[in-house]
Amino acid sequence: MWKVKPPVDFPKETRYRPILESLVPPDPMSQFHLRRGSPDEEFPDLRRNSTWMGRILTPAMYRRQFNRCTHSGVIFDDVIRPGIEEPGDWCGPVSVGCVAGDAQCYILFCDFFDRVIDAFHQHKVTKQTPESDFNVDNLKGGDDLDGSYAVGCEVSVIRAVEDFCFPTHCSRGERRQLLSLARRALQWLEDELPGRLLLLEELNEEQQRELNLSAPSASQLRTGVARDWPDARAVWVSADGSLVVWINMEDHLRLVSSRGDANVAEAFKSICVSLQELEDFYRKLKHPFIWKQQLGWVTSSPADVGTGLRIRVHLKLQHLPRHRRLEDVLKRLRMCMDKTESPALYRVSNVASFGVSEVGLTQLVVDGVKLLIAMEKRLEGGGDIDELVPTQK
Repeated sequence: MWKVKPPVDFPKETRYRPILESLVPPDPMSQFHLRRGSPDEEFPDLRRNSTWMGRILTPAMYRRQFNRCTHSGVIFDDVIRPGIEEPGDWCGPVSVGCVAGDAQCYILFCDFFDRVIDAFHQHKVTKQTPESDFNVDNLKGGDDLDGSYAVGCEVSVIRAVEDFCFPTHCSRGERRQLLSLARRALQWLEDELPGRLLLLEELNEEQQRELNLSAPSASQLRTGVARDWPDARAVWVSADGSLVVWINMEDHLRLVSSRGDANVAEAFKSICVSLQELEDFYRKLKHPFIWKQQLGWVTSSPADVGTGLRIRVHLKLQHLPRHRRLEDVLKRLRMCMDKTESPALYRVSNVASFGVSEVGLTQLVVDGVKLLIAMEKRLEGGGDIDELVPTQK
């Protein structure tokens, strides 16, 4: 199998990243004539904010970012607005509480974003280029999960396209151009994997239910992701059902491979092959996927930088979800668990996407699922799971 390598040429702006914090740029906001107060007057109330943004942002950091603006017009208040409007819950998982309006945000506001990424992914941003590995042969297992407990899986990956703003900030014209690019790239993909492109605005209610489509959430509406819905939104479905590509939903592109069994290895392989093909096509169209030297693949959410990969496995569990040590176990495995609509059916997935290669991330989930199944079996027999609890990952 092949191994995906990052681009050889990186943006020149990364050369200046280490000294960016000490620069005092001209005030680009003066041309907008916004009636803003001083940074101290504009600093948000974060006393009840439980997001990583709220925990990390300080008045001094806010002053440093206050007068910066990306070429497409993203200011720092645009970045932190999601966390201000949705401050989170101290009892639940900690969200990032911020979004990037375009790729330049990760450079211009690196003082802030690097700290959020460090905290959320528990992996420090360094000058080292993140490892990227799609070699399925390096994956150990993934096709041998116990089918009595693991009943389904989904592997997804998201990508952003160079020269376009992210969904939270892009215009209608940009969104329509992204759809046009996706249409051309997917036509090439159909030579290897036949499929059809469906525009959301042309789908009836029954077709939307079949695709598990729902109306935009309140969060999507507030952050601007759902502006002009459903204009220029589409889904591409392969003829054999092995791959679905979401276009202009929460991200520019999201590839999903779902299976009715828990063969994670096969789902991961399907994503690897299709992603490599699409990446080549987008390069031919002069719009490669966005890569940053110290972050890897980037999209609007810092929660998805690095690989943009999510591996989800559906598990039938009766005893483990009620165990007192479950949260501790999941934290050590760097995984999360959500209940589905079906009784006793839970969805487990990776939390972080940064700091580990694609194969390494998939391996982490595969090994974690095997351990959770072993714990469930131990509890079924009336045993104790304390000796199975792993050390901190």
